[in-house]
Amino acid sequence: MAQLTASVEYGIHWLVAAGDTPLSSRDLAELQGISPSFLAKIFPKLEKAGIVTASEGVRGGYRLAKAREDINFLVIVDAIEGEKPLFECQEIRGRCAIFDDRPPDWATSGVCAIHAVMLKAEKAMRDTLAKETLASVGETFGRKAPPEFQGDVQTWIDARLGTRAASRTRHTP
Repeated sequence: MAQLTASVEYGIHWLVAAGDTPLSSRDLAELQGISPSFLAKIFPKLEKAGIVTASEGVRGGYRLAKAREDINFLVIVDAIEGEKPLFECQEIRGRCAIFDDRPPDWATSGVCAIHAVMLKAEKAMRDTLAKETLASVGETFGRKAPPEFQGDVQTWIDARLGTRAASRTRHTP
């Protein structure tokens, strides 16, 4: 997890705000103002990790597979980015020109001191991500947004689903 990408940010934003109504990746992309193809790459990863479930049909889409309290940020990050290490030690300590391609044991034994610091940093970051859940961040978001915001979002979703259903009816022979 060398650098967390925009995919993590967009995925978490939707997951924090997800309601009970399933939404397609196209609907979610339009709601967030991003490319549908970009978002379409994120949700299969979240589904594979058991974070969301997908349903088909005119009212189909993605919805949370578990309670918000049971989904932490670490699981989301690992699902989207993969479980990559923060730092990959190159064992530079054994390549000193003075060693003439034969580093002494004292130079290479044990964990590299720099790698040890990076491992500690990664553990702290992973521990922090594991403690934060969609529910805990949702509470913060809920206190920050004006009360009418959630209603406005639901109105947009209802209109979008209504348009999708009407379009489907017009095109069905």
